[in-house]
Amino acid sequence: MVMERVRAKKHLGQHFLKDTHLAQQIVESLTGFGDYPQVLEVGPGMGVLTQFLLRNSHYETWVLDIDRESIAYLQEHFSALGDRVVYGDFLKWKLEEQFPGPLGLIGNFPYNISSQIFFKVLEHRDRIPEVVGMIQKEVADRLVSPPGNKTYGILSVLLQTFYKLEYLFTVPPQVFSPPPKVNSAVIRLQRNERTEIPCDERAYFRLVKQAFQNRRKTLRNALKPLNLPDSVQDHPLLSQRAEQLSVEDFLGLCTTIENA
Repeated sequence: MVMERVRAKKHLGQHFLKDTHLAQQIVESLTGFGDYPQVLEVGPGMGVLTQFLLRNSHYETWVLDIDRESIAYLQEHFSALGDRVVYGDFLKWKLEEQFPGPLGLIGNFPYNISSQIFFKVLEHRDRIPEVVGMIQKEVADRLVSPPGNKTYGILSVLLQTFYKLEYLFTVPPQVFSPPPKVNSAVIRLQRNERTEIPCDERAYFRLVKQAFQNRRKTLRNALKPLNLPDSVQDHPLLSQRAEQLSVEDFLGLCTTIENA
């Protein structure tokens, strides 16, 4: 018996895109594929993006899903994928074991784990030159937000440190089954030229996270748990709030603290 469709599962945050024109538009938003031989689609569902990925001969398409029903459906309907249909949890998956070289990443990312997906992208940034992801519009706005904006936060700073981010287009609820209660958006991340940062990376991540823990406070107060050296206490940036600092400001502050 041919498997007709996959049931959307609430606990997996599944909302299947049913608009093929939009699906094609999302896939065509991958533009840097000269930089990677393979593309991994996270959460392919019933393959609405997969069908267009397979049409591009510039890269080899892999799909990864945590839903066994989706895996069975894809194996049945997309025989061209062969053993490139993988069951697994992207957040726990060891990318480097499966993909020794650079990799493009694409997907209609489950809303409930989209932030964690981007933290994993950061972890593997030298392996992932490009990401095209459909996420909740509110999260997309936050990620691409410039400094001075209330939606600018931890992931905005960290992603913008290593990637160029673009908000591509908004996607309304009615093109999904079942429709989510919010608008979605497609964003693109492309690795920037920054190969290293001028201070210790763990210290930088800690600084950015701590700065936004109490975003209404000035940095002098918000950063107290880090026990900054006395010689840094008069730094002009400490009288500002986290959302006012650019990536370069955070990098400069981190370097000053480290040198002190």
